[in-house]
Formats: sequence, C-alpha cells, structure tokens
Amino acid sequence: MSDYTNFQIGEKFPLPIRTQQDGGMFQIDANGSMFILQLSHTDVIAIEAFRTGKMELALYEQDDLLFFLYQIDGIFKEGWGDAPFSLSGLQPELMPTAKSLKDPTIHLYLVDTTLQILLAQRDVPVSKEFMDVLRKHVQKQQQQPLPHDRYVRKVQQVWSEKTSSQMREKACASQSVNLDITVPHPNTMH
Repeated sequence: MSDYTNFQIGEKFPLPIRTQQDGGMFQIDANGSMFILQLSHTDVIAIEAFRTGKMELALYEQDDLLFFLYQIDGIFKEGWGDAPFSLSGLQPELMPTAKSLKDPTIHLYLVDTTLQILLAQRDVPVSKEFMDVLRKHVQKQQQQPLPHDRYVRKVQQVWSEKTSSQMREKACASQSVNLDITVPHPNTMH
C-alpha cells in the first residue's frame, strides 16, 4: 500500500469507491491488490469475522474475464460472493505498476456502505499461483483494454450462466485464509 494513504478504523475510507452498494469490489492498482467488502448491516461478530476469521478466496476465468471469489465465515452463512476484475475506468496515474504487482498480498477492507467508514482491515498473503493469475489478467487488460460497455455485457453473460458457487467449482486458483486469533500463552495469563 502507498505510504501516503492513511487507513484508520472508524474513519472515512480514504479511497474513492465507484459503486456504493452492498457487495464486494476487487481492484488492482498502483497501491496493490485490494478487496473492499461494503455492507450496510454489520455487527461486532461480522467485523471480527472479517478481521480474524476463516476465509476462502478463489479466482475464476471465463471469456478473458477474471472473477475474485470470496467466502467469509461469520458474515455469509453459506455460498460464495464474486467480484469481477477490470482496469476499465481506472485513472492513468492509478494503473498497476511493476512494484505494486510484486507484492503477493491482498489488502482486505470492510466498509460501512452508508457512512463509508472503515470497519476492519486485514492483509492476506497469497500464493505465487494466485498472484500469477492476477498478473496475467492485469497484463492482458493493459495490452488489450476492453471497452467498458463490452466488459459489462460479458460480465452479465457470465452471471446469467453461472452462480458464484459454480464459478468456485471451476476456479483456476484458490487460497485458504486461516483463523487469525492470537491466544495468550498460559504463562502470561494472570
């Protein structure tokens, strides 16, 4: 992540969010790879689940499109969510760089949809296989940009054919994120 961007829990989310509605958004830009989950109804359990809970992430390719798939225990009772990836609409100065594509980390942010407040954040290291798929799609989109209207039509076509769970069954890469709770050592407890 860029040094100048200040992410503070409880403060306004410092980056612009193009679509402000419940759901996930996956983006790769000059700051790195990030997944923003916007929810209008959250509680302490959902926030902790996002911050420390078990997650499953995956990537699905179809028709030159890439979908970021996610399942988060404690937030979604069952099933998968998906977020299509595109560089379309990204400002030229925010385009991914060689440096931002080297970082094998996905920065996860939970944002309150209504107030645009950052509720939780987490950094997840991903495998070389996972990053290689992301880099391939960035390179492909930089070399052959897809017009936004065509991209939208292609995404809607995939959504009409497959559910997020069906996409997960045919994912090209996946990543498990373990429960991340630090348990105090018994000798330090009083």
